[in-house]
Amino acid sequence: MNNAEQINKWLDDNRITEVECLIPDMTGLARGKIVPRHKYNPAEGLRLPEAVLSMTVTGDYPDQDFTSLADPDMRLIPDASTLRPVPWNMEPTAQIIHDCAFFDGRPVDLAPRNVLKRILKLYEDEGLKAVVAPEMEFYLVEIQPDEDIPLRPPVGRTKRTEAGMQSFSIDAVNEYDGIFDVMYDWCEAQGLALDTLIHEMGTAQMEINLDHGDPLALADQVFLFKRTVREVAIRNNMYATFMAKPMQGQPGSAMHLHQSVVDKDSGKNIFSLKDGQPSEKFFHFIGGLQNYLPPAMPFFAPYVNSYRRLSRYTSAPINLSWGYDNRTCGLRVPHSDPQARRVENRLAGVDVNPYLAIAASLACGYLGMKQGLMPSEPLTGSAYEQPHQLPRHLDDAIDMLLKCEPLTNLFGEHFIRTYSAIKEAEYREYFDVISPWERRFLLLHV
Repeated sequence: MNNAEQINKWLDDNRITEVECLIPDMTGLARGKIVPRHKYNPAEGLRLPEAVLSMTVTGDYPDQDFTSLADPDMRLIPDASTLRPVPWNMEPTAQIIHDCAFFDGRPVDLAPRNVLKRILKLYEDEGLKAVVAPEMEFYLVEIQPDEDIPLRPPVGRTKRTEAGMQSFSIDAVNEYDGIFDVMYDWCEAQGLALDTLIHEMGTAQMEINLDHGDPLALADQVFLFKRTVREVAIRNNMYATFMAKPMQGQPGSAMHLHQSVVDKDSGKNIFSLKDGQPSEKFFHFIGGLQNYLPPAMPFFAPYVNSYRRLSRYTSAPINLSWGYDNRTCGLRVPHSDPQARRVENRLAGVDVNPYLAIAASLACGYLGMKQGLMPSEPLTGSAYEQPHQLPRHLDDAIDMLLKCEPLTNLFGEHFIRTYSAIKEAEYREYFDVISPWERRFLLLHV
């Protein structure tokens, strides 16, 4: 059966009445259309304005138009491998992620899913395949419609909020059993391969790990997981937030990314030699991350809030030192057997677009392998005692990205210019807002 026939059979077998046709936008949110089943033709796909891919997180657009002046449509082509039920809908509903294409068949270069595919093709052309495993941290918080009031942890089953920080506490996780039982059921229904659930350092901060696998499939799962957890939380009268730093005095939330590379034919991990020792490719990959992650920062810290997370002594990196099983480093190599040798990139906040963050991390490692870059010596002490090596603000990070020719060559100039313009527009809009801190301390004291 072809792609369309597979989709039609699944829809018919599951008696679907509505289809949610999704694409991930530049922020990683779901855009698209909801279509009655009898009007959905997967062979034809749908149409959506190309401008959707140049929207800011506020729904605005950059001053310069990076799409066609005619504001044309693009085709949405369904990917049968992403077809899943929507377990929280009353009516039998399907959701399916679509790829974006021009009408001449070319992939739309601004579509985040296509960006990741472009980077994965570089590995494929070298006879390689990347393997990733994301770890996502998030907070449960009390519903608060007023944006001026700080967030608070929610009330659990004991009718109390958490006292202090309950790292790795089983009882603290069980406070929210009602949420997590439903979350696991809904994720299982969607084929989302959840691994472990733990309580992280922050108050009502959780971490979910996904099984390792294909980067595109894992990016799809992160995209769908965020939708799922938000829906479960709202139905339990609280929010799940994936902000990088949602609460003052609490740790930020990361999306740590474990990465390895295997030979496409043999499946062997190229980071290890036959005798089990690390290979040159392993060190070159780390060297690429150290060299190119700073200019790639807008993909790992995409908002003004993202940079609040990256501070000393807060379980977040301030530089790109690397070390064996050293969590103070931006790049950590966990203890493992040779076939599982991998590099954990601890830079990304959980607020990232998963397609772009995974693409950027793999692109940096790819450049390191192609250019034969060597890393620094592994760090055995605390990386928090080392100098700060990363951009401190979004506007500085954008400048570095625009000046990085190797990343521009990999991602395409049109995409880099468009993404940078979106981030510049978001930064300008943020900069126009006068904060409560400024009014409190500057209004009558300067």
